[in-house]
Amino acid sequence: MENLIELLKKIITNVLTALYQPFWFAVILTVFLLFFYLYAYKPIDTGKGIRAAFRAWWQEFRTSLFFRKLFLLTFFTVMILFQTLINRNMWINPLSDIMGGWWIWHTAADGTVTLTTECFENIALMLPFTALLLWTVAEKIFCGRKITFGRCVRISTKTAFLFSLAIEFLQLFLRLGTFQLSDLFYNTLGGALGGMIYWICWKIRGKKQKTGK
Repeated sequence: MENLIELLKKIITNVLTALYQPFWFAVILTVFLLFFYLYAYKPIDTGKGIRAAFRAWWQEFRTSLFFRKLFLLTFFTVMILFQTLINRNMWINPLSDIMGGWWIWHTAADGTVTLTTECFENIALMLPFTALLLWTVAEKIFCGRKITFGRCVRISTKTAFLFSLAIEFLQLFLRLGTFQLSDLFYNTLGGALGGMIYWICWKIRGKKQKTGK
């Protein structure tokens, strides 16, 4: 029991550390990127100075639910790119470990066994992305079609797979990290779970609206 608790502590610590490292960078870059969005679609206060720009940004954040959704989606997208591309060291051979690690224990060439939580980190990294994507642009994604469990999972799985595949190929071509099939699998799994969570939340919200609570 103690070993299990210790294992869970290490997993939680490593996952939270992986998410915490790019946090403030992602917040600052997200705020900056949404300035471009704001003045592309609502250029009311353009050219009135930095104070007016920040006031307009904050006012939009306070009053627009879509803007807050877009903020969260952009934030997690930046987090993903930071972890997978921006904050990575150059590798001489990106294909040196193409299969990657498929579980929490990694056995080195000398037989040493170490704990690794990359699989959980990959799941945790992509899960919020697909859930937030469906939440933010559900109307455009579903185009008036009925929101079903299968459709949510199918769309989120496909999105996570393609996004992860693009990242893996960028890592390969730019020599940032290593191309690993295990990363692709766990990222896709995280995306599928994100679609499930979105559907569950959507069903709960629908039931509350019907009962008037």
